[in-house]
Amino acid sequence: MTQAGRQGSPRSNSGRNSSGRKNIPGGGSRGGAAKGGAFGGERPHRAPKPREERFIDPDQAGTQPGRPAAERSAKGSPRKAAARKPGAKKAPGTPGAPKPKPRTGAPGTAASRAFGSERFGQNLGPLRKPSRKKGQRGDVPQSELHDADGVRLQKVMASAGVASRRVCEEMIAEGRVEVDGQVVTELGVRVDPKTAVIHVDGLRIQLDENLVYMVFNKPKGVVSTMEDPEGRPCISDYLKNTKNKGERLFHVGRLDVATEGLLLLTNDGELANRLTHPSYEVPKTYLVQVRGPFPHGIGAQLKEGVELEDGFASVDSFRLVDSTPGHVLIEVVLHSGKNRIVRRLFDAVGFPVQRLVRVKVGPIGLGDQRQGSIRNLGKQEVGHLLASVGL
Repeated sequence: MTQAGRQGSPRSNSGRNSSGRKNIPGGGSRGGAAKGGAFGGERPHRAPKPREERFIDPDQAGTQPGRPAAERSAKGSPRKAAARKPGAKKAPGTPGAPKPKPRTGAPGTAASRAFGSERFGQNLGPLRKPSRKKGQRGDVPQSELHDADGVRLQKVMASAGVASRRVCEEMIAEGRVEVDGQVVTELGVRVDPKTAVIHVDGLRIQLDENLVYMVFNKPKGVVSTMEDPEGRPCISDYLKNTKNKGERLFHVGRLDVATEGLLLLTNDGELANRLTHPSYEVPKTYLVQVRGPFPHGIGAQLKEGVELEDGFASVDSFRLVDSTPGHVLIEVVLHSGKNRIVRRLFDAVGFPVQRLVRVKVGPIGLGDQRQGSIRNLGKQEVGHLLASVGL
């Protein structure tokens, strides 16, 4: 081919592009490489980095469009992971601030609470003590509380499941332990587990392993007795499948045949007597279903008092829980132990009870316990129950 032919051929023109620059073999023109190929006036296309890299790369923080500033700060900041949690900027103790991790032995943590690792009794609130006042007791030197033939106090506490022996020693040193009503701060004190009365943060430690404390969710139709001469279902029928079968237990108070709910069972006679004695005013909580609608003013009337055949009676509190067409569910709390007192109160105001369930006695509640079942109280629950009657 002639020189003119070579210059006029497409190949001869491929040596230079329209901008006059030489093409780079295999890579297009310099202008194309710098300007993005066919779209010479735009920036070159770059493949985006993997999403994970873009998410954690600190250099990309605050530069990604379409993301809120708060999100960019939280996800793209090079701060530690703990600082990226919701509420991390809030001061401790303010609403929404993250809770600090509990430290072993720190006051108030589960590790330093009496029986803090138990399932039951975690949310019973502060100890409720009876309003009756006991006589003042004089100070007793700790040397007089010491029993040379006894067991070290921290060992007794640890054996009872209060906490580890080291944490028990911290409790003693912090002045949180009482023996026979006196605060003990000396680690060398020995006590007799059979006779000593020990409290931790006001919570009584029951050292007698022979004492039993149980909760029974009584179904409707069961008689509140251990035996029934008429052959009706009774409490002992539900004890047959427990390890306490044959144990002589007291039922604290009673519920009529048609009433359901919580019954306490125990062989602690002193506790049973105090729970039923009116002077200790142990509150009992009931859910009451009556026909609706329920007029305003009836609740105030029940709180003020209603005259019954055996005198005036009232409820301590009254709360409307739920209302559906034809039915009203009410929660009442009262400390009276008179026979069928709730039914008689609602009969007196013209609203006979359709269904009645006792859900709480003192600090002990049914929760989600299955009807007809029996369970043992946790040691925290026992401590709260004993404290509610001054034991």
